[in-house]
Amino acid sequence: MTTPGEIAAQQRRWRALVDERLPEAAARHPDWPVSQNHCFARILLDNACGGPWRESVAPPAWANMPPERLALAVSLGEAVLAGRQDLALLNHRSLLWRRKRPVPPPPSSLSGDGFSLRRWRLSDDAPFAALCADPEVMRYFPSPKTARESQTEARALARRFEEDGFGPWAVEAPEGFCGFVGCWRPARPLPLGALIGQETGLARTGLVEIGWRLARPAWGRGFAIRGARLALADAFARCALTEIVAYTAEVNAPSRRVMERLGMSEVGGFDHPALAEGHPLRPHRLYRLAAADFRAGGAA
Repeated sequence: MTTPGEIAAQQRRWRALVDERLPEAAARHPDWPVSQNHCFARILLDNACGGPWRESVAPPAWANMPPERLALAVSLGEAVLAGRQDLALLNHRSLLWRRKRPVPPPPSSLSGDGFSLRRWRLSDDAPFAALCADPEVMRYFPSPKTARESQTEARALARRFEEDGFGPWAVEAPEGFCGFVGCWRPARPLPLGALIGQETGLARTGLVEIGWRLARPAWGRGFAIRGARLALADAFARCALTEIVAYTAEVNAPSRRVMERLGMSEVGGFDHPALAEGHPLRPHRLYRLAAADFRAGGAA
């Protein structure tokens, strides 16, 4: 446990870092994007918090920042001074979070080890319909889907990229399309207010969830976890999302294990409003992951 003396010493290091050492170093680095102490503080505090720091910390930040977050902010500043951290990248991320810069357009694909995440194609309709008709794949859904229902869903998933700048990526394995993994905004209002609260960036950016659905031949190959990490890294960095949630039926142990391996924290349960009272899939569990915790945990 951090002692009061250690906290005070950390606060002094922080003040010296942003008020003296970084501004002095800026005179030797004309390529740095900022040179004023308040700008250095904004950049380091935002990146330590995984979003605009005022969303989670009351001013003055140096006095109210949780010790572990202030330590992370100091370590980022020290890394900038040592040339081990790109200040321009940290600044870009901070400005994206504050909506001072537009979100860059999504790439056509994200590369993984032995697979890739890519944008949807019309040729994905048939294999997607096949996996959505598989009772084992759809075990934790109310029912399998017809080919028409699957096609409608595929079009809606593909449009997410145009609507939000991110979406569920098609998973491309050596044998071709085998499902999807990625982030999207829930289309249906969910009773999560008591679970997520209003103290985080979710109140500003809106709820974003991550999910996956894979054909049976793709099971056991790590596509859900490794694909989710690729999608999360893109959503947190390029799209500047500050927090992402995931939820599934309480009885869906495989998906809950994936959420836990991604470093997500379980925060409670709720009844899914699309399912009738008494339905075995109605009780759901909610998980959440902050951008700062994703980076700090090295999950990317």
